[in-house]
Parts: sequence; C-alpha cells; structure tokens
Amino acid sequence: MKKKTVTMLLALTLAAAFCLTGCGDNGTPVQTTESSETVSDETAEAGDTAEQGEAADIENEADTDKKAADEVAALIDAIYVQERTDETDAQCKAAKEAWDALTDEQKALVEGENADPDYFGKDTGDVAKDDPLNQDEIGENEILVVSFGTSYNDSRVSDIKGIEDAIAAAYPDWSVRRAFTSQIIINHVQARDGECIDNVDQALERAINNGVKNLILQPTHLMHGAEYDELMKTVETYEDQFESVKVAEPLLGEVGNDATVINEDKAKVAEAITNEAVKDAGYDSLDVVKDDGVAFVFMGHGTSHTAKVSYSQMQTQMGALGYDNVFVGTVEGEPEETSCEAVIEAVQKAGYKKVILRPLMVVAGDHANNDMAGEEEDSWISMFRASGNFDSVDAQISGLGEIDAIQQLYVAHIADVMNQ
Repeated sequence: MKKKTVTMLLALTLAAAFCLTGCGDNGTPVQTTESSETVSDETAEAGDTAEQGEAADIENEADTDKKAADEVAALIDAIYVQERTDETDAQCKAAKEAWDALTDEQKALVEGENADPDYFGKDTGDVAKDDPLNQDEIGENEILVVSFGTSYNDSRVSDIKGIEDAIAAAYPDWSVRRAFTSQIIINHVQARDGECIDNVDQALERAINNGVKNLILQPTHLMHGAEYDELMKTVETYEDQFESVKVAEPLLGEVGNDATVINEDKAKVAEAITNEAVKDAGYDSLDVVKDDGVAFVFMGHGTSHTAKVSYSQMQTQMGALGYDNVFVGTVEGEPEETSCEAVIEAVQKAGYKKVILRPLMVVAGDHANNDMAGEEEDSWISMFRASGNFDSVDAQISGLGEIDAIQQLYVAHIADVMNQ
C-alpha cells in the first residue's frame, strides 16, 4: 500500500510540472509571460511607427497644399494694386494659371492681404455679354464714358454697359469708348475673365493714337468727389492733344455749400430711383407704400471728401418731394447722419415697421451684394434685422445704371456740354 501511494504521488508531481511548462498543439513549449510581453512591445512599436508615418504624410500634404495656396495668394496680392506697370499683363496671366492648377481643397485655403477664394472662384455672371469698348478706328469724335468699375460681370453689363449703350444710341455720330478709374478692378476682370478694360491713361492714349479731335468725357460717378477730381487731373495732362475736350457733369450735378442745396439733377435722380424701388416692390405708388408702413433706405458709398454733403442734399431732396418714407445712408457713415446706426434710428422714430434696402450706387457690385445685403452680421440687412425694430427687412440689389431715367440723365449731361 505504501509503495502504491508513493507511486501515485510521484505521478501527480510530474503531471503538475508538465502543466506548468505546457505545450502547444504540436508539442512545442508555449512562450513564457516574459516572451509574450516582448512580442507585444515590438508589435506596438511597429504600429506607432506606422501611425507616425501616416501622420507625417498628412502633415506634409497639408504643408504642400498651404504652400501652393499661399503662392497663389501672393500672386493675387501683387495685382491687387492701383498702379499699372509693364509687368501687369504677365502677372494677371500667372495668377490665373496658378489658380487653375490648384485642387479644390487648395483653392479653399487661398488667403492673403487681399486674396481669398472668391477672387477667382466667385460666379458673377457671363463676361461674354459685356463689351470692353477698347476698339480702335474711333474716328474724330469720341465720347469716353469713365466709371469706377466693377468686377461683377452681370452688374457691369446691366449698369455700366446700360449707360454706354444709351449714350451710343443717342449719339450715333460719335464713337463711345470705356475707361475705368480702378486699376484693381481692371486687373481682377483681366486675370479672371481675360477681358481687358482701359484705364483712363490707356483710353486717352488710344484716342490720341486714333486721331480723335473732339473728346467728351462722361463720368458715371455720383458726384464731384475724389474720383472725379483725380479724373480731372489726368485729363489736364492730355487736353492739349485734342482740338476740344469737354467733361460732362456727374450724376448729381453741382455740389453746393450745405445740406439744403438741391438742384434739378438731384430732383430727377430722387424721382427716378424712388419710382423704380416702388415698382420693384410691387406697389402702385409711394402713397400705397407709406400706407403699408414701408420705408425705402438707399445706401450710398460715403466719402471724407467735401462732396459728402451731396448725400445730405439727397435727403433734403427726398423731403422736398414729400418722400417722407425715403432715407439716405452710406457704407462709410460720412456724413455722420448717414451711418447705418443713425438711419436705423431715423426710420424707427418715423414709425415705419417694414424696410426695403436699395443701393444708391451706379453699379450693384460688391458693396450692394455684401455690405448691404450680405449674410455677415455687420451688413446693413443684418444690422437692421438685429435691431429688433422692424417686422421685415428686405433688399433690392439693383444699380442706378440700369434705370432708363438715370441713363437719360447722362445723355442730357452730354447734350449740355455739346451745346456749350
């Protein structure tokens, strides 16, 4: 019995030892705990390395995208200038080619001092509908229509081209040509759309080279402001190259000394723009608009120039015509009473609960689409709504240049200087 018991104990001891070391299915000893930890560490290190490599690739790709976008932004900033040089044409071409080479992701990253994705990416209409009026073979008589300009293709066609076409129809014996005073806009249109518009110097040199003898300039500017003064300085350097040079009045005519001064031009403009606003709003008359508690707010640009009194005079003119529900404001808030905050207060005090905004600008371009009717919180439509004073605030995005009565005012201004 004792021998059998000893034998059994020995067998149990061997079995226990065998279980501690263990074997795989093929009889190979299983890894110890220390060996398993080593393999796990090596596997983790390999995974970390792969993740780090993938992260590095993503970072490198992001750096590449940002570098490409920054290069395009720098090219845009280089042509966002008011001075034309011998390099401008090549710079415009280079900027567009670089933009076209970007991926959609890279285009979204374009950001510079003046550059953003909208510079090339924003759809502003069909440029093919426009005519830059930069043709030669002018003849002896030329009417040069000078505008600040706009990069919005649809607005350029309906507003600026609308004025030019009306002038051409009224004076078929004269060649009508175009010039913009903003080189920034000229470069934008040229780079994005390939349309080349003359600046004032180019247009005057073109007239001289074509043998023009009698030159009339019609500024489409609103008033005798900074742009008009700059135009007159440029014209003075060329006027001895022609037999006669005449400059017609801007839209609002003579400025006058204070806010009470109004004239026939301002009266006609006030009537024309208000009638158009009434029609576009779907009303039969301004009286019906008043009865419905609606106020029209015309937003101009504003200026620090002494001609800023013209905006106050337009407000005086509205009152003189009995247009008590028509208000005039400016983006720049100069004069002070034309700031958005001041106009909101004036409309609220007058008791009107509905507001329709409309630009007091020849073209419905960037200011009309963004500063007036944009989605940003500092746009006029946003500020009027945020005030909480009105039941509704809407916008009509239409420039003055597309209104027939405004076009005919420019035609009349040209007739005035022809008859001098």
